Amino acid sequence: MNRLSYVTLILMFFAFAKANSQQTTTGLESYAFTLEEAIDFALSNNYQALNAKRDIAAALKQKWETTATGLPQVTGTADYQNQLKQPITPLPGEIAGGEPGTFVPVAFSPKQSANLTATLSQIIFDGSYIVALEASKTFLDFSENSNNKTKLEVRKGVINAYGGVLLSQENVDIVTRNLETVEKNLNETRKIYENGLTEEEDVEQLQITYLQLTNQLNSARRQTEIAMNMLQLALGIDLKETITLKDDLESLALKTIDPALTNENLNLEQSVDYQIARNLSEQRRLEYKLERSKALPKVTAFVNYGTQAFDDDFVFFNSNTQWFQQSIAGLSINWPVFTSFGRKARVDRAKIAWDQALTDQVRAEQEIELEYERAVNEYQLAIDTYFTSKQNLQLAERIENKNEIKFTEGIATSFDLRQAQTQLYEAQSEYLNSMYQVITNKAALETVLNTPEYLTNNDQD
Repeated sequence: MNRLSYVTLILMFFAFAKANSQQTTTGLESYAFTLEEAIDFALSNNYQALNAKRDIAAALKQKWETTATGLPQVTGTADYQNQLKQPITPLPGEIAGGEPGTFVPVAFSPKQSANLTATLSQIIFDGSYIVALEASKTFLDFSENSNNKTKLEVRKGVINAYGGVLLSQENVDIVTRNLETVEKNLNETRKIYENGLTEEEDVEQLQITYLQLTNQLNSARRQTEIAMNMLQLALGIDLKETITLKDDLESLALKTIDPALTNENLNLEQSVDYQIARNLSEQRRLEYKLERSKALPKVTAFVNYGTQAFDDDFVFFNSNTQWFQQSIAGLSINWPVFTSFGRKARVDRAKIAWDQALTDQVRAEQEIELEYERAVNEYQLAIDTYFTSKQNLQLAERIENKNEIKFTEGIATSFDLRQAQTQLYEAQSEYLNSMYQVITNKAALETVLNTPEYLTNNDQD
């Protein structure tokens, strides 16, 4: 190997080591997402989505915990006693040959004892256990519905945040172009004013517009940074990471326009909010059933086996120590016969809570239907506003262009030009907002309908 090749290899090694060191030190990553990719990423990494999945895992564990209480239970106990001061029992003195009326102190129990016992117990019948099993299934169903609700909210949040970033970025681009145009007009008008061919007011009007646009641009840049942070939070990505968005606002808005969605019928059974309301009323019904089941007897069987040894000295680990075996089997029946009407009060209170839950379920149905009508109206309005704003923008651009030409030729005043520019800026803002509203209002309608395709694709989660 020649000297040049050797030096080249050394330089490559140090360059690689430096790059690897920088990557290890910073630990930063770069992400690029389309909207759908962002949604898929958030469903696996969003903080709320992660905890919702953990809630389901906890519900499964709780279900088994409830089931296990009705299965055979084995407990073991180990007791050791050392009577530092042994209890004394007085016996008549005649027994030991003493005089009548005297007593002889006798210690009946040994000073030390050890006892090992294992007990097997099994519930034969318990009405509350049967209800608890049913309730654990309902709770698991509730956790799954809550997880689907979280998915819907995460999806809507990502769409809103993603669209918010695109809106802010597009706003920065438009304000930047407007500022460049005004700055060009301002410079040209200053030269004309310096040559005495126009009034100072023309320059001042353009200066006002220039300063306003400068402030708008600075504000738009700050809003873009905040919007990006909100998106990263919705995605579950550290705020120090960098994100690139593959979609643009206009193409995304066009893909989002779907007038047929406004004609889709609302299916209450498919609504997550309705399913959750039904879960809550079912839980109250089971609580009522649980209170009633407490009037039934509880039957438990058990059998134990134990061994015991005792001595005045600690001899329990000696091989020649004698251990005495014992075993007991039994059946226990616990039946609350009279509770001074306390149980009846608890049953009545549970029934009232169940009735309240049923009323809340009816109210939830009405609210969902109302929310659907509002979401349909707002989505249709957003579509109509988008097409109107697009036409208004084209008109405002032509008006501003005509006034700019007239101003250059001295036909229009600076006030006329400023008015046309202000009208253009408002049209641009309305157009950007109309695209954003189409995107977010469709997401809101899909959330009510519970129709996004991702739910079907992510059932395995």
